[in-house]
Amino acid sequence: MTSSQDNIYAKPYQKVSDFQFDDKVAGVFNDMIRRSVPGYGQIINTIGDLAHKNATPNSKIYDLGCSLGAVTLNVRRRLEGRNCQIIAVDNSESMIERCKQNLSAYVSETPVKLICGDIRDIEIEQASIVILNFTMQFLAPVHRERLLKKIYDGLLPGGILVLSEKLYFEQDRIQATLDDLHLDFKRANGYSELEISQKRSSLENVMKPDTLQQHEERIRAQGFDQFSVWFQCFNFASMVAMK
Repeated sequence: MTSSQDNIYAKPYQKVSDFQFDDKVAGVFNDMIRRSVPGYGQIINTIGDLAHKNATPNSKIYDLGCSLGAVTLNVRRRLEGRNCQIIAVDNSESMIERCKQNLSAYVSETPVKLICGDIRDIEIEQASIVILNFTMQFLAPVHRERLLKKIYDGLLPGGILVLSEKLYFEQDRIQATLDDLHLDFKRANGYSELEISQKRSSLENVMKPDTLQQHEERIRAQGFDQFSVWFQCFNFASMVAMK
């Protein structure tokens, strides 16, 4: 998947607007997330491995918040011969259009149904895997528990939820230390102080991260009896829950 360089916040704005997954962001998204999320490539590849180990034949796999389709592509490569269907959902028309182009570049016997819509409105059924890869943090906190309940109810016995999120830490020194390490990561990837500051301002009202404890408590409250973090780098983590 090709991408232009992310320079959206390279020039100063009088007022920084709230972050949106619009056409401008979709056009640079690969570069943006590679330079912003430590371990992103490892997370994408390992989600494919998790799908290979846990996808049930004749089941459905949901990629909720699919963006340009990186997760869907990696999962699809690992499902040949299982007669599964992938349902990939995003509420950004720009993301869905580019996702369609990315998927069409690779031949596969595993069908993908692309839906441009709100993940809260999607019916989950006959699922062996549901993936929320840096998606739920953009959903209003009041809607998160209901979505997880819907996912749990739609998973087959033994099905798994993969959830990747930016974390918030209640311990001040830990939060400050990991936040500083993340900022250093972005600087090392070529972002200027202006870009970092303006991007942070654009996300303040849009992205609301939870603590790891909040994630686990909310997930277990829906009925999942097994939960673990399988990846963490700085304040970014990916978790797996099993029904």
